[in-house]
Amino acid sequence: MKMLHTTLKTLAFVALCGLAACSDFLEEDPKGQLNDRDFFASKEDLDASLNALYSVVAVSQSQNNYCGTNFLAGDDISTHPSSNKQPLREHDQYAVTDNNAWLSALWEQRYKVIKSANFIINNAGRTQGASQTDIDQAIAQAHYWRAYSYFYLVTTWGEVPIVLEDEIDFNKPLSSVEDIYQLILSDLAVAEADNGCPVMYTSAPYLQNGVNVAVSQGAVKATLAYVYLCMAGWPLNLGTEYYQMAADKAEEVIDAADAGTYYYRLLPDYADVYSMTYNRNNPEVILGIYYNRDRTASSTPQADVLQDMVQNGWGDTNGEIKFWKEFPEGPRKDATYFPQIILSDGQLHDWWYDTDPASRAVVAPVFMKSVEATERGTEFDYRDPTKLVQYGEKTIQVIRLSEVYCWFAEATARAGHVTQKAVEVLNRVRNRADGTETNLYTTSMTPEELAEAAYDEHGWEMAGYYWSGFGTRARDMFRMYRMKDHFEYRVQNPEVEVAPGIFRREAVPVSGAWDDSRMYSPYPYEESILNPGLKR
Repeated sequence: MKMLHTTLKTLAFVALCGLAACSDFLEEDPKGQLNDRDFFASKEDLDASLNALYSVVAVSQSQNNYCGTNFLAGDDISTHPSSNKQPLREHDQYAVTDNNAWLSALWEQRYKVIKSANFIINNAGRTQGASQTDIDQAIAQAHYWRAYSYFYLVTTWGEVPIVLEDEIDFNKPLSSVEDIYQLILSDLAVAEADNGCPVMYTSAPYLQNGVNVAVSQGAVKATLAYVYLCMAGWPLNLGTEYYQMAADKAEEVIDAADAGTYYYRLLPDYADVYSMTYNRNNPEVILGIYYNRDRTASSTPQADVLQDMVQNGWGDTNGEIKFWKEFPEGPRKDATYFPQIILSDGQLHDWWYDTDPASRAVVAPVFMKSVEATERGTEFDYRDPTKLVQYGEKTIQVIRLSEVYCWFAEATARAGHVTQKAVEVLNRVRNRADGTETNLYTTSMTPEELAEAAYDEHGWEMAGYYWSGFGTRARDMFRMYRMKDHFEYRVQNPEVEVAPGIFRREAVPVSGAWDDSRMYSPYPYEESILNPGLKR
């Protein structure tokens, strides 16, 4: 909560400028300060507060030190063994320290969103000159983003302070995991209500290119489905009842999409999912965060590309080898990883190539989902040696319809059922991944088999994509208490045969003995100085 201020800085009434956020986050400007007594005097003030919230959200997800280093705990992602990657490496090693250089940013960004949401929740109701519908929808969206932020916090740190006011109180005590989840459910109930987030917005800036660019009813329901799924698992372990609740809520989204009430549909080709062709109008994206290179850009294009690749990557992340090995072949895998990489010799190589004697610091698969071509609006070609741009405008995809299919199938099965609908929607995901109608899954499967198949399919759908800050592979492993197993695998670090006679292993070492404290990040040291209550 460090560096948050009591008043909202509205600046020049942050405009969405084409999509969700197109101005830098609320910089210090004494001339622009308005306290809550002076604000919400008009419909323009209401719009400005909501647009400012979306600007804060966009910034909070725009670079990996703000949104994603903790997701390196997943078995899909690793990082560089040296260089300047210590903040990421600690998460990959399940050995995060409280003075981790990036840890405070993860914490701080969540509370910035909460602060902006609280400002609307606590004050927007008195707006003059605005319709009750406009007021209710603004408040509903603020409740959603507060819930989203607390979900991130509770799954990263466990017990955290609940802040519901506009003021900063560094003596706030820690709230229990149970209480935080109850707040999340309460916020999402407001967002889902009949007077909450709409099925479809009717005008710009919240409806553009035929899709919602603000939180919709479908996004709230999909979020609830995953929250219930997580509550069913570790650490609350609420079990069958909550798995059924997750299945029921996911089914609401699926039924509404199938009926045409929601416009969501799967794109036929997985290669299009993260494409620039559908960057601003992707019908599969239930909730996205939108960027613009000219205004609020993201810092995604170079982050997941290796340092020794000719396109000039930062090498922040790379794929884990065992996960790549077990990933089913097909169009989905081809679009998830670079099929080949270009090194300094200008030649295309398989990722496992190394010199003789070995000289490459990282020999690992490379994720391709967040990469953008240097020429704006064009599709990235892995065979193009052009150096990548630092700032991009690919939409951050928070939730996709394919994920809801996976959650529905998994939750249905973990509740003890194998249904035709659960099998059918999971086959929709797998058939696209295979590029043909394999219909791999059948009603003859046991509930455990179907649950594990859906869990795996979601992992492959989301492989390497930590930018959403939501249903990542690491979060799936967290709720299923599977980080311990992966930790022990990484300690052993066996070689994996990646091609006939060629073996590779992870570059980042993992050591020590497991205990459950490794499931959570420590509280940032700077924050614990301000709030002595941040102790486990």
